[in-house]
Amino acid sequence: MRRDPVPPCGETNMINRSEILQTIEMFDRQHLDVRTITMGISLFDCCDADPGKACSKIYDKIVRSAEKLVETGRDIESEFGIPIVNKRVAVTPVALICASSETEDCVPFALCLDKAAKETGVDFIGGFSALVKKGCTNADIKLIRAIPEALAETKYVCSSVEVGSSKAGINMDAVALMGKTIKKTAALTAGAGGYGCAKLMVLCNAADDNPFMAGAFHGPGEGETVINVGVSGPGAIREALKAVRGCPFDELAEMIKKTAFRVTRVGQLVAGEACKRLGAPFGIVDLSLAPTPAAGDSVARILEEMGLEVCGTHGSTAALALLNDAVKKGGVMAGSSVGGLSGAFIPVSEDEGMVEAAERGALTVDKLEAMTCVCSVGLDMIAVPGDTPAETISAIIADEAAIGMINSKTTAVRIIPVPGMKVGDRVEFGGLLGGAPVMPVHEFSSADFISRGGRIPAPVSSLKN
Repeated sequence: MRRDPVPPCGETNMINRSEILQTIEMFDRQHLDVRTITMGISLFDCCDADPGKACSKIYDKIVRSAEKLVETGRDIESEFGIPIVNKRVAVTPVALICASSETEDCVPFALCLDKAAKETGVDFIGGFSALVKKGCTNADIKLIRAIPEALAETKYVCSSVEVGSSKAGINMDAVALMGKTIKKTAALTAGAGGYGCAKLMVLCNAADDNPFMAGAFHGPGEGETVINVGVSGPGAIREALKAVRGCPFDELAEMIKKTAFRVTRVGQLVAGEACKRLGAPFGIVDLSLAPTPAAGDSVARILEEMGLEVCGTHGSTAALALLNDAVKKGGVMAGSSVGGLSGAFIPVSEDEGMVEAAERGALTVDKLEAMTCVCSVGLDMIAVPGDTPAETISAIIADEAAIGMINSKTTAVRIIPVPGMKVGDRVEFGGLLGGAPVMPVHEFSSADFISRGGRIPAPVSSLKN
């Protein structure tokens, strides 16, 4: 009986010529890229009672650790022909570091991060963050109060605040505070359409190893340094689905899995090379489908390729659930360690298909909230009227946190109340952040609900010990 030859040890994952050509096609015509190489850096050894000394230590450590990050990313791009869009740094949540410093002002810490980011040449630095899912320390309060000024005064700094988790419940005092913080951030960056809010994310069940901004930070349980890579590829998924038009859903899901596998292998390759050259350990590949404003690089268009006339119509949540699950199943076998968020992002301003759907009235905040039950992150890059009350923004955060808490998944809100704009106006941020129409929110008040404060208890499903 004839048997196929057994491949040599270590070559079981070889791909054939056809698959190589398909991957090249993804780069050339389908917008496939590695969205980010993110270096996580621990700042625990930078704590100091003197805030000036602490900032000096922080600056020195970031520059020393990430001095070759951008150069290495460019070298890998050039040698392998793989586009790497962003090189980023994520640090230990700064509220944990400035807690040791005798200061009431955390803005200098943000300025220090910004200076280090500029020196290393990275695109963004995340970690001006606080983890307040069960309660706030004095340092947490100081940092949150500093966020508006910090984001207004810096170019590269991103901020995030975790307000809930499936184990702790939802800190509604922090939720109320974040509504006010977002409003103030928008006001201080009004000249740029409230741009500061695009660098601020409020999370439930935040991931310690997320490489994507604005929610990236280097979790307290991580090591000294680590390399996390985020891939992309909505255009490649959409193109692949053209081959299964009219086919049953199980065949469609199988095609997504196969394509996600190839996309993730690219991320694994880049991660391995970056770790080897930078001398830092490998963390995870985040296989989230991250769209861009470019035509053809849209998660919304994938859903429409499945048979929806426009993203947001009935069936969109089911289509997104299938997509998210198939991406995870295909990607998890392609990476040695998959983590972060790993699914499908649906940021409005960063996805040209989402923008069109919102402009046509098919996509609303309520529908987006429903869709976040089955995908990564949550209500992302949504522009709302500038006069939206802080309590309404807090209530939107609470709704999204509740979805994450009950379903044991990461959810988040990145919302921009655009100063001076009303429903139907359009705000432009440029670059990967794109632009978006200002979307309506409910006019009925949530003020009495938010003013209760306290904590929404964790669900009974959290009792797993």
